[in-house]
Amino acid sequence: MKSINGFQLVQQFEELFPKHLAEEGDPNGLQIGTLSKQVTKVLIALDVTKEVVEEAISIGANLIIAHHPIIYRPLKKIDTDSEPGKIVELCIKHDLAVFAAHTNVDIAENGVSDFLAEALQLENTNVLAPTYVEKLIKLVVYVPKTHAEIVLNAICDAGAGHIGQYSHCSFSSNGTGTFIPLEGTTPFIGQQGQLEEVDEVKLETVVPQLKLKQVLKVMQKAHPYEEVAYDTYTLENEGKTFGIGRIGSLKEEISLEEFAHYVKEKLDLQGVRVVGNLSDRVKKVAIVGGDGNKFAYHAKRNGADVYLSGDIYYHVAQDWKMLNLNIVDAGHNIEKVMKLGVKRLLDKKLKEKNMACEIIASTIHTDPFTFI
Repeated sequence: MKSINGFQLVQQFEELFPKHLAEEGDPNGLQIGTLSKQVTKVLIALDVTKEVVEEAISIGANLIIAHHPIIYRPLKKIDTDSEPGKIVELCIKHDLAVFAAHTNVDIAENGVSDFLAEALQLENTNVLAPTYVEKLIKLVVYVPKTHAEIVLNAICDAGAGHIGQYSHCSFSSNGTGTFIPLEGTTPFIGQQGQLEEVDEVKLETVVPQLKLKQVLKVMQKAHPYEEVAYDTYTLENEGKTFGIGRIGSLKEEISLEEFAHYVKEKLDLQGVRVVGNLSDRVKKVAIVGGDGNKFAYHAKRNGADVYLSGDIYYHVAQDWKMLNLNIVDAGHNIEKVMKLGVKRLLDKKLKEKNMACEIIASTIHTDPFTFI
């Protein structure tokens, strides 16, 4: 397997959790150290505490990928007598890099919101609060009939041809291509100076705008011609929707009290706070992993029977109780599901790319709260 550096590791990570999905001003990216060195072990953590850094050092990790940035606001100084300063000092002394990936991991498909929905076994889930809709491009390429299937499979494997839950979507039509290879060319078909007619296929498919560059690169490589004839058109059609939170349904309707216990069990919690009548029946569930105060409106508007989130403010809870929205405040730490979730996805991706790097989920419990 191929050894990799930090930049290559982050590139694979951001294919799973694209940085363009992050909310504006979110402090994502490298926060301590360098990515230019080889990485052999990566620790996935929710928070970067002194204990997490010591765990990374003890296992020989070169890089921590954390969901919550250690540097959320600009630092005025690094005082190594303070706890934050000691963490930075410890990382630098042990050549340990820290990379933060925050709201892009919340928003991405198969990110924090989907990890939570999966843990609660929700069905028919959709985005709760949309933040980004991908733009689509129509790609039209002309290919000799003999290579049509090769080119189609290559571009679809690179991200083209996805419509809803279907992949490799395309349309093809047969025709005749003509060209004259001029001096200095090395034609795949035909001879210099002679008009050539070739049985060709016109392939049409859709590509998310942000994947177009990679799809075109793969298309050029798979296509037999020196000069590939293709067209791209911007479409009015909307692509996949991304956003904060998810809304879906439990398999069976249960009481709010039963749901609170269900959340404790499935998310391995000491306790939760509940707003609402414990006997209310709930089935449709809205979820936001972190601070969910400003997204309660989306839960209500989408007809949720209960809204599961963390860090719900006292007066926000009062307001929504008056509007009959049941709430389960499970605490911000429920986002710990990202540790094993990210490890699973990154392990799979690195294996597919034949890249050698061990991904380890942190075992340190970083919730500052204790239930008594």
